[in-house]
Amino acid sequence: MPKYNILTINPGSTSTKIALFKDNELEFEQVLRHPAEELNQFSKLIDQYEYRKEKIINFLEEKNITLKDLDAISCRGGLIGPIPSGTYTINDSLFTRLSTDVVHASNLAGIIGYNLSKELDIPSYITDPVTVDEMAPIAKVTGIPGIERKSKFHALNQKAIARRAAKQLNRKYDESNFIVIHIGGGISIGAHEKGKVIDVNNVIDGDGPMAPTRAGSIPVEAVIDLCFSGKYTRTELKEYVSQRAGLTDYLGTSDVRDVQEMMEQGNEQAKMLYEAMAYQICKNVGAMATVLKGKIDAIVVTGGVAYSKQFIRLLKERIDFLGEVIVIPGEEEMLALAEGALRVLTGEEEAKTI
Repeated sequence: MPKYNILTINPGSTSTKIALFKDNELEFEQVLRHPAEELNQFSKLIDQYEYRKEKIINFLEEKNITLKDLDAISCRGGLIGPIPSGTYTINDSLFTRLSTDVVHASNLAGIIGYNLSKELDIPSYITDPVTVDEMAPIAKVTGIPGIERKSKFHALNQKAIARRAAKQLNRKYDESNFIVIHIGGGISIGAHEKGKVIDVNNVIDGDGPMAPTRAGSIPVEAVIDLCFSGKYTRTELKEYVSQRAGLTDYLGTSDVRDVQEMMEQGNEQAKMLYEAMAYQICKNVGAMATVLKGKIDAIVVTGGVAYSKQFIRLLKERIDFLGEVIVIPGEEEMLALAEGALRVLTGEEEAKTI
């Protein structure tokens, strides 16, 4: 059978990660750094499109990669509103969504992919963007009419890791129940029931446990007081709770390895906050266990912090009574993007459209 050459694109705020896969085998992976002095010339994120696209093309040429040899481009999905899980063809409609009100760098992936695919006459896709929404209606209810809980989480990595865990257990993902814990700069905890994430905390807008860069759930009355304190504008406060709170504000770092070093040096505050983050994660896992009515095939821990045996030990002390704990550290986002495209190219899955 022929092997497919798949280029994956995953932009961050100051870098663009690209990788080339032959089917699901990694050929190379590279992080293209974008210095602040270069990005500062653009007043809007959308204006970075040509600059980042050119960086990608130049690097591929340096690697002697012929663009015409590509069979597909798979892109990180951006903030495009709630959609079902799956791999989507980037058509004109999806391109318009990605290009409208670009507030996160991830939107640029699909914009770049769409334009390259047009030039090369090959398909381009996104897979499981952060706004994947499979939440049960009952999970969205709040105590205020007109306000609903929203599904925003590490959908790409959570779905990919859950599929891998299912294989380890010789099960099918869509026949299994998992609680997946992604621990990175933000923390998302999802209840996966028979292949759908029926409940999950909103990792972007302030929900769930405290995280290295995020506030998590905080008392509403205190938030109201903060809103009217005059210390922040609306934009500043949103940025604070989602990017500069959590361990970052308490300890001046979002790197859990730094926190562990502080603990070794006798920093009691660092120790307490480290344990508090683990404690809050476990409380949320307990909540998701009730969502699944206790029918749990495994609890799966992933993300960068999952490399820490010390942190995993704290989690297991409180949650291993619920079932088997499978640790799959790191993020497999680039592989997950390639696999999403590959499932479509091989006919295993039909591409969705918007």
